[in-house]
Amino acid sequence: MPELRPLYRAEILLAAAQELGDTPLGRRRIIPITGGTFKGARLAGRILPGGADWQVIRPDGVAALDARYTMETGDGALIYVENLGYRHGPAEVLKRLAAGESVDPSLYYMRTTPRFETSDKRYDWLNRIVCIASGARRAAAVELDVFEVL
Repeated sequence: MPELRPLYRAEILLAAAQELGDTPLGRRRIIPITGGTFKGARLAGRILPGGADWQVIRPDGVAALDARYTMETGDGALIYVENLGYRHGPAEVLKRLAAGESVDPSLYYMRTTPRFETSDKRYDWLNRIVCIASGARRAAAVELDVFEVL
């Protein structure tokens, strides 16, 4: 049976969402990533500005998350992250999140599957592991607990 090992905890800082409106796939939102930090036993550093979460809110209310950004470790390695997942929950909880309220993450579902890509040999192991993450949406940030699947 697979086991989970904590990889890192991240706080990803966000700018205001760019609301594109209803598209054929759903309500499109682009949320710029402005920075942040990550820390774990095997890697730590900062989230670089310049990424974004290209979300689609589907007609059933599920937010399809598609975040792409770069992490920089404390020793200078650059790591590209592609993080796909879903956020959904009761309508009243999602309404509170949208209003910027602090909501207990146990009241909604936010799970993602981050994938990593790096050319730095010190972190080459990231190129071949499977991870899952549990998230919490805050007013101007996302908190992620990332776990390696063993």
